[in-house]
Amino acid sequence: MINRLAYFIASCGYAGYFPIAPGTVGSAVGVVLYLLLQASGLRWAMVVAMTVAVIAGTWAADVVEHTLDREDPSLVVVDELAGMILSLWLIPLSWLGIVVGFLVFRLLDVVKPFPCRQAESLKGGLGIMTDDLIAGLYTNGILRLASLFLPSLLK
Repeated sequence: MINRLAYFIASCGYAGYFPIAPGTVGSAVGVVLYLLLQASGLRWAMVVAMTVAVIAGTWAADVVEHTLDREDPSLVVVDELAGMILSLWLIPLSWLGIVVGFLVFRLLDVVKPFPCRQAESLKGGLGIMTDDLIAGLYTNGILRLASLFLPSLLK
């Protein structure tokens, strides 16, 4: 039962089993969750969702990694979900801004600028989650800076 729950959380409701680009699918799930939370109008809900994603995601990623005996298995996409939410956090983005945020986050998740790659060396779920959270912070900063020059990124 514990393993099933861990796999469900780590794969974002099994989105991580998508055969092509599961990390991109996990990021898309993050965008959908972000949009639902934004639509709710409950600012605290974003904080709760992010906290749950980070804590439960770290635990679940750790369980799945140990169960499969493989570092950062591709089915674990809860890190992309959390990183994507952090990328868009507290910025009143237009649809264009959300799309740009998605693309920037995916690029940074693949390229892994300093210290993202180094964060992967952390053991277990912590390493799996941390590099994407750093990429999310970078993306958030890039979006904020870009919106100064491209106001169409904002609502």
